[in-house]
Amino acid sequence: MIMLNHLVDSGRISREQAESIHGEHLAQGRSIRDIILDQHDLREPEYLQAVADALNSEIIDLENTPTFPNPGNRIPSSLVRMYFTTPVKEEDGAVIFAVCDYPASAVADDMAFILSQPIGFVVAPEEQIKKTIHKLFGETDESTPAPSAGLEQTHFTDLEHAACSTPVIQFVNSILQQAVSDGASDIHFEPFEKEFKIRCRVDGALFEMPPPPIHLALPIISRIKVIAGLDIAESRLPQDGRIELAAGGHTIDFRVSTLPTQFGESVVLRVLDRSNVQLELDRIGFPEDIYRSFTKDIEKPNGIVIVTGPTGSGKTTTLYAALQRINKTETKILTAEDPVEYDVEGIIQLPVRDNIGLTFASALRSFLRQDPDVIMVGEIRDLDTAQIAVQASLTGHLVFTTLHTNDAAGAITRLIDMDVEPYLIASTLEAVMGQRLVRTICPDCKTAYTPDDEMLQLLELTRAQIGDRPFYRGSGCETCGGSGYSGRCALFEYMPINETLRSAIVEKQPTLALRRKAIALGMRTLREDGIRLILDGRTTVEEVVQYT
Repeated sequence: MIMLNHLVDSGRISREQAESIHGEHLAQGRSIRDIILDQHDLREPEYLQAVADALNSEIIDLENTPTFPNPGNRIPSSLVRMYFTTPVKEEDGAVIFAVCDYPASAVADDMAFILSQPIGFVVAPEEQIKKTIHKLFGETDESTPAPSAGLEQTHFTDLEHAACSTPVIQFVNSILQQAVSDGASDIHFEPFEKEFKIRCRVDGALFEMPPPPIHLALPIISRIKVIAGLDIAESRLPQDGRIELAAGGHTIDFRVSTLPTQFGESVVLRVLDRSNVQLELDRIGFPEDIYRSFTKDIEKPNGIVIVTGPTGSGKTTTLYAALQRINKTETKILTAEDPVEYDVEGIIQLPVRDNIGLTFASALRSFLRQDPDVIMVGEIRDLDTAQIAVQASLTGHLVFTTLHTNDAAGAITRLIDMDVEPYLIASTLEAVMGQRLVRTICPDCKTAYTPDDEMLQLLELTRAQIGDRPFYRGSGCETCGGSGYSGRCALFEYMPINETLRSAIVEKQPTLALRRKAIALGMRTLREDGIRLILDGRTTVEEVVQYT
């Protein structure tokens, strides 16, 4: 009400008008500034002068004002966009920000906390502030409404009202856009007792973003739940949803998962950006020998092909690329996924829903009545699903699936532990692919060095084996954000099932014995494939040791 009271006291509007404006502001969530400029005889220059008078400040022309030096190193762009204010200058130890409306008290408090400096304000036209933010902090999604700092109530009493307020909408959109721009695979919103963290996983590593004020945790999480179609009133149980966002001329999906915690709901968004995913088999990064073997196995008329590895190791991408290779007019392909991550033209894809009884097992039973040639099961989780997958392969279908195991040989032991008969595994399994993702060295700061004996010992290599070949690491630069890495590549171990291994499976030999037999038959382990990439200068010793 501060700005409304000032407008009344200065004779610009009447008390009745002020009460009407305030009522509309509360009912619709629109800023007082927008209501006044849209519905009352007050033009922007006059309104700006009123704001300047209320702040005991001045109106400036940003187009003829020197640019604030290196704002990105000190001021979070998320706060600048949310509060729609831009840094202008430093004066007497204070940072001066330009606003186009009377700022909420939280603006000065939050900025002062982040910068550890006093904050002051000047006034500038909205369009000039928008252009300056774009100039200093980069473009945002043009489909997002321009934010307004005119909401004078930052601590909202109505949760839905807070979630749909312009600053919160703008903040959430800017976080999603920034994550996509950075190539993030996941976005984590994590409430704690005294802070609200936002972290993004880029190339497999988590990086913390500038944190928003703690009092905005609930509105921000509620906003995510609103656009994901979740129940914002339910905060005691986990929920799952999905968001679609247009960016860069294509649609990006976010898989949303909420989890109740001690200090509020933790929310994780999985970023599914197909433009960043290589769905062509020859671009996955297979070594030539594995590429030839895998291509041959996925074109067989029946059998089971398993891709194994931990969460986030690229299993789904490999399977999609395999399906894309055999996706032809004469081949009917059905998939059961949790959820469907990428839409592939020509393939019938079914999202499983355990809450209504549509499980992998029930989906597979239905598939067998749909006359498919190829079936993809997102994951084998239980005996029921495993048995139907085996039955499908025995009746002339090619089945692709995944398992969460540490290596290729472990997939066989896992199936036996599920009580699948060993002779059925031996007669249906065609191949197992184990894989991991490791970060690749940034090409702009790639530096050669000679490994010491301790490092060679970690990799079980001798000086004679590597000769004079150097190892490489990234020294850290602006391109890679100082990490020394840019992008990821995959490590593979491929275990085709031949007669020797089939006999070992029927005999229920343990994982280690199966692994040794596969190595004796020519399988290259994940560690050995990692050493290949180290010697090729694509990744580092630290990455290979961590993930193998």
